[in-house]
Amino acid sequence: MFVYISDYFADEILGGGELNDKELLLILMKRGHKIRKYKSNTVTEKIIEEHKDACFIISNFVFLPQHIMALLYEKKYIIYEHDHKYVATRNPALYKDFVCPKQLIVNYELYKNAKAVFCQSNLHKQIITKNLELNNVISIGGNLWSIEDLEYMKTILQKEKQNICSILESNINHKNTIGAIEYCNKNKISYTLIKSNNYYQFLNLLGSNKQFCFLPKTPETLSRVVVEARMMGVSVIANKLLGATSEQWFELSGIELINIMMLKRDQIIQKIEDIF
Repeated sequence: MFVYISDYFADEILGGGELNDKELLLILMKRGHKIRKYKSNTVTEKIIEEHKDACFIISNFVFLPQHIMALLYEKKYIIYEHDHKYVATRNPALYKDFVCPKQLIVNYELYKNAKAVFCQSNLHKQIITKNLELNNVISIGGNLWSIEDLEYMKTILQKEKQNICSILESNINHKNTIGAIEYCNKNKISYTLIKSNNYYQFLNLLGSNKQFCFLPKTPETLSRVVVEARMMGVSVIANKLLGATSEQWFELSGIELINIMMLKRDQIIQKIEDIF
């Protein structure tokens, strides 16, 4: 049995981490595994004890109480890391070569005692390893999409695209919408802001234009939206903070990249099963 712990799930927020986790859970269930899901702030000592022989997968854990964290150290668990929860500021880009001051390292024991820390890309792995100096860090080099989502992106790939640059409209400071707008204005690039709470509508907006400009302030562990853009044949204007650009497959686009992510569906799950 797998016990999956996260701050939020995809029925609450349509974030990249939550969408990835949703598909991960569905694939595990299709492979015959029993699943128990718990929001991090609801996990109690009783829950840990009731599932003491289970395999724990810890996703986002900002709201997981410290005393509950400590109970997990002796259990079988992996961390499926989506960002940088090992540093108090959550932003390694603030420091030279992404190396954070030792006094800002947090949750170290949780990472150290995990059977594995799964990260999203080579860049993500490099940053974690520099800061925690652990040998249990594994890069999965990708993300998970449903077969239906990947097939849907194939249809958008075939559509004619407008000579406009998409910019993600976000109130989250580190997504740096303002910086992307400034870049486009400075370089006289026509742009449009895109946003939708409907996932397929968002993909349509993203895939309708020839370019996508994304200049985050925090290292993106992969950047799901950038990979989606590439799968739909959209060229990307980016900085050096995208984990996806550290992957060999990033030079691919369209069907070739979609096929890579189709393979990841089995490869990522297999890595998790092998660890346990």
